Amino acid sequence: MDRMKNTVAVDWRSGPDLIYFFFKDTKTYSRVDMAEREVMKGHPTTVDGHWDTFSPHAGNLRFGFTTTSLGWNARSDEDIAWLFYTQGDTPMVCKYNQDTDTVAGTYKVANSLWAPILPYFYKIIAGTWWETVGYPSLFKFLLNDGHYLTYNFKRNSLTRQAFTTSTGMRALAPYANRIVTAAQYDRTLSDSHLYIFLTGEEYLVYNIPQNRLVQGPSKVSNATWPGLLTN
Repeated sequence: MDRMKNTVAVDWRSGPDLIYFFFKDTKTYSRVDMAEREVMKGHPTTVDGHWDTFSPHAGNLRFGFTTTSLGWNARSDEDIAWLFYTQGDTPMVCKYNQDTDTVAGTYKVANSLWAPILPYFYKIIAGTWWETVGYPSLFKFLLNDGHYLTYNFKRNSLTRQAFTTSTGMRALAPYANRIVTAAQYDRTLSDSHLYIFLTGEEYLVYNIPQNRLVQGPSKVSNATWPGLLTN
């Protein structure tokens, strides 16, 4: 059994850098301390009773990522997890305030700042803030068909490109049909990694500023991710 197959990873930037893993089959989640690369004490634990009013929707979570000081009415150093899910047949996004650990709002994707990605919503596997020097408002979304989206929030521009036509992303092409989820570990602005999880309990490490694959595929195990497969 592939224990990572129905998992959604979301980065967390408020306080120490973490990655949250939602295990949709068991309705549980784990917090991973990225400095120590291990699951934090008390996890995995049930989603119920956590995540404020978002918890009933966790089973329908499709992808998510975190931004800082972005969007309408954003405050300085405000860390927001954008959690994309479905409610019936409607693509939705939850604006989750990491600093207060509460839901700040829920919106139809069509009525949100993420409206440009709506035509591709059901193809998106993962998204992340692709913040690099000179590009503070750039986002990338990995699709399930060997393509990715680049969304520039400030310019309100969206492009779709095949992995094979991009110098850096070309390295992901052999794994296009195996990508399950991904989340960023924002160590520093010059050394930020995107962890891409694959079927078969493997993962890749992609360096965002350098725009290249730097590790993998490697096995997800108790040696590389202590406690992650206990869910």
